[in-house]
Amino acid sequence: MKMMTLMMNNRFKTLFLTFLLLLSIGGKSAYLLIPMDEEGQTNHLKAYGIAYWVLQQEVEMEWLLNYRGGSFLIPYNDAFKIECQIRNVSFEKISDASAAQIRQELSSPAVNMNVVKLEKVPKIAVYSPKSKLPWDDAVTLVLTYAEIPYDLVYDEEVLNDLLPMYDWLHLHHEDFTGQYGKFYAAFRNAPWYIQQKNEAESEAKRMGFNKVSEQKLAVAQKIKEYTIGGGFLFAMCSATDSYDISLSAAGVDICEPMFDGDASDPNYQNKLDYTQTLAFKNYKLSQNPMEYEFSNIDVTQTRKVKPEKDYFTLFEFSAKWDVIPTMLCQNHTQIVKGFMGQTTAFNKSLIKSDVLIMGELKSAGEARYIHGEMGKGTWTFYGGHDPEDYQHRVGDPKTELELYPNSPGYRLILNNILFPAAKKEKQKT
Repeated sequence: MKMMTLMMNNRFKTLFLTFLLLLSIGGKSAYLLIPMDEEGQTNHLKAYGIAYWVLQQEVEMEWLLNYRGGSFLIPYNDAFKIECQIRNVSFEKISDASAAQIRQELSSPAVNMNVVKLEKVPKIAVYSPKSKLPWDDAVTLVLTYAEIPYDLVYDEEVLNDLLPMYDWLHLHHEDFTGQYGKFYAAFRNAPWYIQQKNEAESEAKRMGFNKVSEQKLAVAQKIKEYTIGGGFLFAMCSATDSYDISLSAAGVDICEPMFDGDASDPNYQNKLDYTQTLAFKNYKLSQNPMEYEFSNIDVTQTRKVKPEKDYFTLFEFSAKWDVIPTMLCQNHTQIVKGFMGQTTAFNKSLIKSDVLIMGELKSAGEARYIHGEMGKGTWTFYGGHDPEDYQHRVGDPKTELELYPNSPGYRLILNNILFPAAKKEKQKT
């Protein structure tokens, strides 16, 4: 009997020691650290897709601001490790103690770093027509490459108040003024232009508007309501300045006859209401319908920057006090290669005083990356069309992001994607 008891005790001790050993082994790899510095990450863009996928599994994670390029810290799981391997995303296994040490390092007031908890899967919408357009959009390209899902919405969905279903809205390359991108001079006889114009006019009429410009204004105002109510708005290229122009021109005809069939208001410049805009003030509209430009907000036609010297600098914000812009500027470099678009960059003198400039080419007096708050929501405008195609033209082939997995310019887009996932009480702005 004593022998049996002794054997059972020994067996229990063996099992207990085995359990402790397994527990200690597990403790050595209790977290996955996804580094986002230049040397440590093989695919920065797909790393954001991993972060989004982990959130989809209802697992909270941490964004380590300014730590190795804005790394992610994820509770260890074999499935997460395998998914990183499948997507060719670099990762490191670290223990509980190592994770605690990193958090302690980031909490020190001596370093410009912080920890932000990501806890919500952002539901993403892209405002874009369902029909194929002769140009690509950087946001949809990078979302697809990073394997982050999104829904397409357009005028009908916006006007039917479906935007509150989404946390984040991107404005595809769009003209909210009703001037069809001001492509008239170069493309008025192109089949795609004629088709686009006919479809837009038919849709406006079907939805009860006399003109496309009136429908686009109604859409712009609904998007503004969405933002005020707590939405996160992101726009690039001409969807930035044409959006503000549309809001400021409410009730004023700024379209020439080739766009809407009747004459514009002869005094429309003096009737603009800049109090309605998000970002810009005191701009002058281009009154030439043959000019591929909306206003002097954009500097494409006036800038004298050589392509080889076209770089903009990201600002460094306080990670502990300016949490939002710090998140939006996470990168493995502060110097980002410039790129052009119909709206390449913004004239700094025309930006409202309460707008935060996050990226600029100071020598040229232009801002590339700006941010602001409106009501309960926020918005971000990013100049240029495609971060890895310097001068993307209508009809050019799309950028193959497999060739640019570490693109700093595309990283800025994906920072905005994850921004709505952040736990709000961590933000001090």
